[in-house]
Parts: sequence; structure tokens; C-alpha cells
Amino acid sequence: MTNDINSLVTILVLILGVMITLLVIVAMIYLMSKMKKNAQKEEQIQDIDHDDGKGKITLKEYSTDSIFNFMEFDKIEDNMIVQNNGDKYLMIVECQGINYDLMSSAEKVAVEEGFVQFLNTLTHPVQIYTQTRTINLENSIQAYKNKVKEIENNFEKQKLRYEQMQNSGRYTEEQLNKAYFELTKQRNLCEYGKDIVYSTERMSLNKNVLNKKYYIVIPYYPSDLGPNNFDKEEIKNLAFSELYTRAQSIIRTLSVCEVNGRVLSSLELVDLLYVAYNRDDSETYGVDTAIRAGFDELYSTAPDVLDKKMKILDDKIEKSAMEKANQKVAEVKSEKQKQIDEKEESIDELISNLAKMIIEDNTSILGPEVAQKAIQKIDDEKDNKGGTKDVQEKAKTRKRRTTKTA
Repeated sequence: MTNDINSLVTILVLILGVMITLLVIVAMIYLMSKMKKNAQKEEQIQDIDHDDGKGKITLKEYSTDSIFNFMEFDKIEDNMIVQNNGDKYLMIVECQGINYDLMSSAEKVAVEEGFVQFLNTLTHPVQIYTQTRTINLENSIQAYKNKVKEIENNFEKQKLRYEQMQNSGRYTEEQLNKAYFELTKQRNLCEYGKDIVYSTERMSLNKNVLNKKYYIVIPYYPSDLGPNNFDKEEIKNLAFSELYTRAQSIIRTLSVCEVNGRVLSSLELVDLLYVAYNRDDSETYGVDTAIRAGFDELYSTAPDVLDKKMKILDDKIEKSAMEKANQKVAEVKSEKQKQIDEKEESIDELISNLAKMIIEDNTSILGPEVAQKAIQKIDDEKDNKGGTKDVQEKAKTRKRRTTKTA
């Protein structure tokens, strides 16, 4: 019995020792984690200044920095990218790629030799940058639409002119056929342009049409000038001159490889950086769209409603003025045609009157008797023609009455 009690006491002591040990370990872990957190907190709010030799503790000062401090450029100016507050300038040359695989062996060797020559002539560092873009056909579609609109306006004007030619009756069959041929050509051209716009718009829906662009980045460091007293404007001008000289040298050297190059303008540099920093959004809202919308229009990029209404009124006025001008011209032409018809109807009477005047003026030469008989013959001929006309008119009237009776 005594042995059993001793064994139970021993087991309880062991269990108690184990529990105490676990509690001590947990307490040590808790104290260590708390000390570590306090140390991290102190590091975040304190900075020990080791330069004063006294171990003085100074608090860190947090300030709001501009977003440009976190970007790789400060601004774009004079076809250059300015970095590090003017400590570095960049100019970029866009290169037109060549299809190396389709060249012959001799052409490939010539391209390789030209590229080796380009590398050997470099006296400064350069960076080759490749950018893959989804082809944006928005500008092409808009240009096509403007051109088709112009062709359509010309077609409408030519159509109206052809109708006026038909109604006037003053043009020959050959002239009308020639005008109709030109009108048909204009109509076919207008329909062809609309088909191109439709096909291009459908092509723009395909987001898998990609295009690669190749660039050479040329840097310039004003520190290479050494100690100087130049101000910022002079340094900028020197940087532009040096970068432009380097860019033209690279363009000339690459032309040996049949690679065409050109220096990017400021707007093209904006587009390049916009695509680089906005890879996803650039496909739906490009920098060209932002430029056309206006950089300062944050809430609405649509044109003003009054401007739109003014444009509609201007178009309506122009169209109405064109129609009125054509109408008045047609009326004037109709009046002239009416005068011509009236003169044609009374041509016999005018001839007779003029003939009698000529005879009367020459009575002294012809003699009174001859002149009188000649005038009498003219009057008799006029009366006969008048009687014949009356008979013809009566016959026409009788025929119309018979037709109505039937």
C-alpha cells in the first residue's frame, strides 16, 4: 500500500515538473516576441545618428513626396526625356525592322557587316528597347471616315449637277453620257470607301493583332562636361545638340543595314511612356484619345453641347444655301429658255418686219413702185402662213374633241 502511494506521488511530481517547464518556456517565448516587437517599433520611429559620436537619438521626419520621385523621368521637353532633375537626358530613335529570314545569303552578310560597323562606331552607351503593342486602328478608321464623308459630299454635288443638266435640255447626248459616266465612278468610289471602313472596323475587334516596335535609347550625362558655370537652359541646349548629333550618327550607320530610323518627337515620347506604364489600359484608352479629349477635362471628354449644336446649324445653313443657289440658277436658266422659245415662235414675224424695214430704207434705190409691191408680197405671204396656222390649230382642236368623244 505504501509503495503504491509513493509511486503515485512520484508520478504527480513528474507531471507537475513538466507543466512548470512548459509554462516557463511559453513565458520566455512571449517575452522574446514582445521584446522583438518593441525593438521594431523603436527602429521605425527612431534613427541613431552615428556621425556626432555621442550616440544621440533623433526622430525620423516623414514628408509627402511627389509622385515624380517614384517615376523614372521628370518631364519630356524638346524631344528629350529628362531624368534625375536634369542629371540625365535621353533621346530615342525608332527603328524600322527588316525581314531577315526572307533575305538571301549575300543580303544577310551585308546586314551583319553593317551591324558590326554600327557597334564599332559607338562611342557612348546605348540601350535597345522592344515594345509589343496591340495595333490600334482607331486613327486609321477615323481618317477613312473623314475621307469617305468628303467623297460622299462630292457625289451628292455631282448628282445634283447631273440632274440639272438633264432638266435644262441644253446639253448633247454625248455630254450627258460623259457626265453620267463620271457620276457612276464617283458612286462606285463612295461604296468602295464604305466597304473599307466596315472591314477595318471589323478588323479592329481582333485584339490578337500585335506589332513590335524597336527603339534605341541614347543617354547623355551633363556631368561629363566637368566643372562649369552653365545654367540649366544652357545645359539643356548642349544636351539636345549632343543627343541629336549622336542620333543622326546612329541613323546613318543603321542605314547601311537597310534599317531606317527617326528621332521620336515629344508627343511620340509621351505615347511610348504611356504604353510602358499603362500596358493594359493603353489598349482601351490610348494617349491619342486622351490628347483629343483634352488633358484638363477630367469629368467629361465629350465636346460641348453648344458647339455640337452650332456645327449642326452651320451644316444646315450650308446645305440650304447650296440648294437655294442651285434652284435660283435653274430658274434663271428656265427664264432664258422661255425667252428663246418665244423668239423661236415669232421668228417668221420678226423676219418679215425686218425685211419690210430694209425695203423701206432702200425705197429711193428700188423705186416706190417696186418697194410697195415687195412689201405687199411680204404681207400676203404672212397672211397665207397665218391662215395655214389657223387651219392647223383648228384641225388639232377638232382631233382632240373627237378623241374625247370616243
